[in-house]
Amino acid sequence: MSERMKMESADRTRQNIRALKQIFPACITETQDANGVIREGVNFEILKQWLGGEESNAAESFGFSWVGKRQALAEANAPTRRTLRPQIEKSIDWDTTEHIYIEGENLQALKLLQESYLEGVKLIYIDPPYNTGKDFLYNDSFKESREEYASGLGLTDAQGNRAAVNPETDGRFHSKWCSMMFSRLLLARNLLSRDGVIFISIDDNEAEHLKMICNEVFGKDNFEGHIHWRRRHNQPNDKTKMIGIVAEHILVYAKDSAYLKKAGVGKLDITASFANPDNDPKGPWASKPWKTGSDQNGSRYTIVTPTGKALTEEWMGEESTYQKYLKEGRIYFPKGGDGMPRKKYYQFEREEEGQCATNWWSHETFGHNQGANDCMTELFGVKNIFSNPKPVELLKAILKVANVKNGETVLDFFSGSAAMAHAVLQLNAETNGTRKYILIQAPEACAQKSAAFQNGYRNICEIGLARIRKAAKKIKRETKAAIDYGVRVFSVDSSNMRDVYYGAAEYGQQMLSLMEFNIKEDRSGLDLLFGCLLEWGLPLSLPYKSRQLNGCTVHDYNEGDLVACFDADIPKSVMETIAGWKPRRAVFSDSGFQGCASKLNIRELFKRLAPDARIKVI
Repeated sequence: MSERMKMESADRTRQNIRALKQIFPACITETQDANGVIREGVNFEILKQWLGGEESNAAESFGFSWVGKRQALAEANAPTRRTLRPQIEKSIDWDTTEHIYIEGENLQALKLLQESYLEGVKLIYIDPPYNTGKDFLYNDSFKESREEYASGLGLTDAQGNRAAVNPETDGRFHSKWCSMMFSRLLLARNLLSRDGVIFISIDDNEAEHLKMICNEVFGKDNFEGHIHWRRRHNQPNDKTKMIGIVAEHILVYAKDSAYLKKAGVGKLDITASFANPDNDPKGPWASKPWKTGSDQNGSRYTIVTPTGKALTEEWMGEESTYQKYLKEGRIYFPKGGDGMPRKKYYQFEREEEGQCATNWWSHETFGHNQGANDCMTELFGVKNIFSNPKPVELLKAILKVANVKNGETVLDFFSGSAAMAHAVLQLNAETNGTRKYILIQAPEACAQKSAAFQNGYRNICEIGLARIRKAAKKIKRETKAAIDYGVRVFSVDSSNMRDVYYGAAEYGQQMLSLMEFNIKEDRSGLDLLFGCLLEWGLPLSLPYKSRQLNGCTVHDYNEGDLVACFDADIPKSVMETIAGWKPRRAVFSDSGFQGCASKLNIRELFKRLAPDARIKVI
């Protein structure tokens, strides 16, 4: 039956609420009217909090709450003055690679990526620290000392000890973990493309809390499933427990579930066994019952087997459909022609279509902890470099289910041993693909007694980058695939600018001389270039060239997307050359101009030679 026309104009209020729900799902309320119809509305007090406006004093309504939730929301919305500094010496194929690795605290790194990768990430996978009663690392305090701020990371002390931990004896044990995840997921959601998805690994301790947080951040309508992955390949025999832990949880949410379904979900490789016992010309096949199941409805008619047995049942299709399949040779009778009819499906068909994922992922197909540990041992030549990394098989399956296509980006901001980078390289090699990754990891110190420390690795980032190098060599050797094996490394650090750049009003007349050169002395032109990219919202992986013009260093990012020169007293001839390139954006240091008159002349020069260029000064 076709839907009746309403013969009225569109309900703009409902349209606005639907649009708001896409951006701020936590602000949408549901009420039931007298007829039992669910109506959606807006909680404006919560909306004020999300918009970063005045703090609301209204009583909080039904929902998942904890001590520190509002602060976590404010922390996510607060701007950061930090930056990403290039680490060329740690990188692989810096000039050509499109893969990114960021060393540093992930909350700050996620803030720095907001402009450059807004709605630009197809898949986010994270394996966050589980709240097991042991310590986990975080640093989300507003009251950061000047010394911590200047250090850029604020994660460890001079000896490499953790700056903040979450012992189980703390009265806010769950609250701190929830706040830590809430602020990061809020920022992560902004980065997902409209057809993007997030997979989150978690254990029993916080699974229910994580789901409530995700329902608020992503919207419960965008919940895609709860995967149970068997992480152990053997049977536990722990007499202290009634139920042994062999599985982990993976929660899956879409950015926009309805849009994802239209765009197309990913499929897994076929796991069914195919054979061709009857020499079917269409090739190997498997089969499924033509008779309906006990909870299904079908069409009732009589089928006669090749041995003459009459079977009157409810079947999966109409009798005409059955006759068509029978003529095509798609109906198979087991037991020498005396069994119940089954419909054939062919291997070539299923390989093209793939197989739908389920919510149970076995260790045989998706890997297990021991196998992942063995993989690390093979790569590093020593055991126990990293405790229980995720298996490459598991992450490759996630890449496939998320339908990550060539040229699309994957983000892991709790990257640990860099298993996701390994999985992306492996899948790209198998498919001649161009998928890209962004990994973020805090440089958490390795314990001095650990195997990692004894083998020369001082923090987790060193382990992750070593794994990328070793995995790349292994994959290249085994597959001979000509793919991108490189990685462009950055570190989270304090601002490139002196404090006077942000707070000149706080300083007296005697400080004005410092403003003549407001860039920190230890910062290079590349530091400044990539700091500008973040503010202007350009990806970090594009190619660039640096060249000398009349004694000045000029950076050309992605052939005119951004041209920058940070030298002092830039000659007019250099400015004319840059303007003649007609860049889309240009940026200069304030010291590059000889007074206000020079700035005005340069603006007129660009108006004449590059009228569409956007110009900024630092």
